[in-house]
Amino acid sequence: MASLVCMASKAQHSSGAFTRTLAIRTSRRTELKDVTAEIEAVVRDSGCAVGLCHLYVPHTTAGVLINEGDDPAVARDIEAAFDRMVPHTAAYTHAEGNADSHIKTALAGSSETVWIENGRLALGRWQAIFFAEFDGPRTRELLVKVVRDPAT
Repeated sequence: MASLVCMASKAQHSSGAFTRTLAIRTSRRTELKDVTAEIEAVVRDSGCAVGLCHLYVPHTTAGVLINEGDDPAVARDIEAAFDRMVPHTAAYTHAEGNADSHIKTALAGSSETVWIENGRLALGRWQAIFFAEFDGPRTRELLVKVVRDPAT
């Protein structure tokens, strides 16, 4: 389970959206951290039965992705593949020393949307949601917005 803290209390907007900001603590420079249980808890707290769960990472060196969560070796393999494809040290022109982190985030993406059915994330059998850290260790934000289907 991810090490996290709820940074902002739940908020119900006039639009009917339910939002929560999660603080995700990472422990390695490149790390995929399974946050599925925490996102499921937000969906449960929202009371939404049918709708969409939007996830957004407001950082340029971290992102979010969906992949296999049953075998932790898959996440480690993905971390290693990112590091092989985009090595930490190379002939980058960005002077801060984290150019690779920006490139990895561009590849991973900073947002995901997951359907909600019967009050649960409609993930595939083996799917999990991962916070993707590429410039850690740090404490980062993951924004979660649950939007009810207006037809329900």
